[in-house]
Amino acid sequence: MTTKDYALEARSLQLTYGETTIFESLHLQIPKGKITVFIGSNGCGKSTLLRSLARLMKPTSGSIVLDSHEIAKLSTKEVAKRMAILPQGPTAPEGLTVRQLVKQGRYPYQSWLQQWSAEDENKVMRALELTNMLEYIDRTVDSLSGGQRQRAWIAMTLAQDTPTLLLDEPTTYLDLTHQVEVLDLLFELNEKEHRTIVMVLHDINLACRYAHHIVTIKQGSVYAEGQPEDIVNEQLLREVFGMECQVTSDPIFGTPMCIPFGKGRRLQTKAPITQR
Repeated sequence: MTTKDYALEARSLQLTYGETTIFESLHLQIPKGKITVFIGSNGCGKSTLLRSLARLMKPTSGSIVLDSHEIAKLSTKEVAKRMAILPQGPTAPEGLTVRQLVKQGRYPYQSWLQQWSAEDENKVMRALELTNMLEYIDRTVDSLSGGQRQRAWIAMTLAQDTPTLLLDEPTTYLDLTHQVEVLDLLFELNEKEHRTIVMVLHDINLACRYAHHIVTIKQGSVYAEGQPEDIVNEQLLREVFGMECQVTSDPIFGTPMCIPFGKGRRLQTKAPITQR
């Protein structure tokens, strides 16, 4: 694959917090038009890496390349037209309505010469429709449930209408039904519009189901990356998560499915009574 086949690249990337080095000389390539998911144990640096790819965190050294351009050399608006980021746990000003929040996704397209247009309005309404948030359009964000609030933020990200989306734990606060709805939505955006999607997910089984490409992070480095069916196995989960489990095939999707060992209620099968 050539550079043009990658939406994002990290080249010799070093990231530090104070005197602590999180990543050192990291090389990473995100395939264009695919769904990539970062997995790893808590505190391994998944969210830090995602933030650095979005230019929310300045690397100590090395570079991030977005669509063959060094991201540090692009203007903020240019980056925002190419890539949208939904960080973990975003907050909105008190009293902001869902409509007002989602409209902020159109900020990169506004200027003195280009004010709010019919296209902007259509993008906002389409994003609200896709996330099933139209009925909450005039509600304040702080009056919503956690799941509704998360969908409002996802709608804002979609309204930005970028070819690349970065989402840090987009299923946070969502029940299982809405987790699948959000991931199905992102999957459809990838399938129909060929958007590049990069996510941090904690649920390994959902990561395997939706990702074309998985990046497994351990102690500030990439432990393994590739298609889920090629890399997710018992050894990887033991080494990365310290978890003993069985990996089998999902009976519906055929993707790797992790069954962790541990204590739990076991159904006892009664032995048949034999006649003497």
